[in-house]
Amino acid sequence: MRDDQNHNDVVVLDGNSLTIADVLAVARHRARVTLAAHAREHMATTARWVHEVVRSGNVRVYGVNTGFGYLASETVPPDAMRQLSRNIILSHAAGVGEPLPEEIVRATMLVRANTLAKGRSGVRPQTVETLLAMLNAGVHPIMPAKGSVGASGDLAPLSHLMLVLSKPENGEDDERESGEAIYRGERMSGLEAMRRAGIERLVLEAKEGLALNNGATVSAAMAALAVHDVRNLLANAQLALAMSMEALCGFRDAYLPVVHEAGHPGQQKVAARVLHLLEGSELVQGGATEDPLILPPQDAYSLRCAPQVLGAVYDTVEFVHSVVSREINAATDNPLIFMELPRQNKAVSCGNFHGQAVALAMDILSMAVAEIGAIAERRIFRLTDRTLSNRLPPVLAQNFGLNSGMMMAQVTAAALASDNKTLAHPDSVDSIPTSASQEDHVSMAANAARHAREIIWNVEHIVAIEMLCAAQGIDFRLAGYEYAPRSTDGQGVRYALGATQPRHPGRGTFAAHRRIRQRVPMLAADRPLAPDIEVIATLIHGGDLIEEE
Repeated sequence: MRDDQNHNDVVVLDGNSLTIADVLAVARHRARVTLAAHAREHMATTARWVHEVVRSGNVRVYGVNTGFGYLASETVPPDAMRQLSRNIILSHAAGVGEPLPEEIVRATMLVRANTLAKGRSGVRPQTVETLLAMLNAGVHPIMPAKGSVGASGDLAPLSHLMLVLSKPENGEDDERESGEAIYRGERMSGLEAMRRAGIERLVLEAKEGLALNNGATVSAAMAALAVHDVRNLLANAQLALAMSMEALCGFRDAYLPVVHEAGHPGQQKVAARVLHLLEGSELVQGGATEDPLILPPQDAYSLRCAPQVLGAVYDTVEFVHSVVSREINAATDNPLIFMELPRQNKAVSCGNFHGQAVALAMDILSMAVAEIGAIAERRIFRLTDRTLSNRLPPVLAQNFGLNSGMMMAQVTAAALASDNKTLAHPDSVDSIPTSASQEDHVSMAANAARHAREIIWNVEHIVAIEMLCAAQGIDFRLAGYEYAPRSTDGQGVRYALGATQPRHPGRGTFAAHRRIRQRVPMLAADRPLAPDIEVIATLIHGGDLIEEE
């Protein structure tokens, strides 16, 4: 929840109203975070109940005075409960692989703090405030990317995070057991990072260790950023589609509102936006008041059916957005504490830590985003194939033969599209029992979210390649050059570039073309294409081309 009464770059956590926009503001734009006063009160109430359980010993509560997982039947004496909280962090810090990016670490810290702010976990306000102090100071724990099965939550990566926050009860802190963190661009021990930031590490009370590492929070954090990125990517994919329509001199007819009135909401939005981008175009044919010049006015499916394909992606993204928005405000812990229950034991053992909702949402998102890339690659192919490009020069090269033009750009797009087919295999169907089969069905949510992010990166680059090729095609149309037969000599038709009447693209597509040309010049002769692709991919990721519309 943004604090609109003060500064809109402050996010106030209450456990119930965190938005994906808030996650983006904190993770990528360093917005500050505070804890709402009423959330602090709720947390203090349940923390006092846990303290009373420890003091009295009248109630047996999982994770407070018992062991964890299949060791839940083992009783822990009252004087060892702080050590129990520390031990679950130490023992579960078993992740491997490269560190997760800073933005995921920040999003994870935010979402976990918001979960605990609901006051259902028995955690002291001081514990969440320490986590927020780390976030605001820029202490970013090292979390290995691999090791979570998504139930009981993202135990391994969250434990690496919480090593930095916590310390042993006896005060004899071992720097090797304090985790690692990045602070002001330098990697160091968690102990040193917290010392430099002036933040006191905590001795965890009963239940707090379990509450800090329980729940599919890393998965939810990755999912929140992924949903934002896909919304942005989808807008750019529609722009790339419109630019390809211009370069290939396609038909408007398949985009007319009458076609989509009986269709799905997403396809209606996509068709309307593409028509808006093409407004004023002299390159595309047909329309509500203009008969197409060529009959039948039918493009290939990658152009004609794009509203149906991208529209289905649009509807999928809206569904995933709703799932993730609920998840980042959910109580994802076990047990949860409900003071309103009319019974002595207010703790309820449950399964809210299970990441199935996130896993399924990310698998669905992965498949949807892979489709953005698959259909874009087909348009790239058409743009570079002289038999399909409506008289554009082969491989979009001026002096083709001597120059290979966009040949390898299409090959790269094909490689990325193929990569997505493997990455989009659903992780959520691949449960592997853990913890002596006490945890006999797990979600694999973290794997699903990581793979979704990788697919998004791939498709951002496929769409960048489409824009690169479409911009080159528009250059030829603007100059009035087409690849046309010139003479025959008994060996077949000879082709060469010739002049025709220049035609102008629509207002939206031309604005995007102009923005691209400010950073990437037309390909007049062969040069390395990788830098051009990266420039456009960066524009796509940052939303810069959409802002220019």
